[in-house]
Amino acid sequence: MLQPWMHAADLAPGDARCATLDWTGFELHPIRSTTDPHFPAAYEALWREFGASHEMEQAGVIARRLAWNPEEPVNGCALRYEVLWITHGGEFVGVRDHTAIVRADFGMAVVHMSHNLVAPAWRRSGIAGWLRALPVQAARECLVAQHLPATQPICLAAEMEHSDPADEARRIRLTAYEKAGYKKIDPAALPYLQPDFRSPDEIDASGGPRPLPLSLLVRLIGDESRAALSGTEVRGIVESLYRMYAMEFRAQDMESVFRNFEHFPRGDAPVRLLPPTSM
Repeated sequence: MLQPWMHAADLAPGDARCATLDWTGFELHPIRSTTDPHFPAAYEALWREFGASHEMEQAGVIARRLAWNPEEPVNGCALRYEVLWITHGGEFVGVRDHTAIVRADFGMAVVHMSHNLVAPAWRRSGIAGWLRALPVQAARECLVAQHLPATQPICLAAEMEHSDPADEARRIRLTAYEKAGYKKIDPAALPYLQPDFRSPDEIDASGGPRPLPLSLLVRLIGDESRAALSGTEVRGIVESLYRMYAMEFRAQDMESVFRNFEHFPRGDAPVRLLPPTSM
């Protein structure tokens, strides 16, 4: 049994079995304000999991993102940030956050898949598949807010660690995304950098920003079989992410990632899409 907020057509090809399971008793709590009663627990869970490794933005950054209004574009971007808190009988099941980005100068809505956390008792239950699918709805809402067709191309983009056979936890994460149908933009063509998530004081005390080298995984909704993207598409996806980050991070802390961005392929140059676990 599916809940009303579960749209089976949005599941990734490898997550299709999630639509056949019984989801009776599951509750979705979309958080779009820091005053939401579920916000403190949701942010605490994400920070506890990702904060120590500087993979989670500061609370002030999250608060400002929640205030973004997709009907009022900023710097050419309509933005919808949300945190999704899932419970069963009132108990924590999973949480994720993401940002839908719609630009007037790029014909593809991009969803930045920030963080995804499933409670240990619910791992391998299928809920992770839904947490990978629910952000598609945010993209459609953002498109509609801009009076654009909800059928416009949508790309889900996830920043992930590079494959490392010696890291079992990482292998499991990448394998899950690979089985679901995500592909990795060839790191040889796209040496992607994530901006430094540390606070400005920490960045300055350490001598400057330290962007994090990551791989970029994508799912092209309804077009998952593609084997390559053009340079223009790759640049458009990454520019959407960087414009989002630039809303909150200092210009000097974004300078190195934008400088690196200038080396990415352009035009019709094909960029391979590879299995996430490939080296």
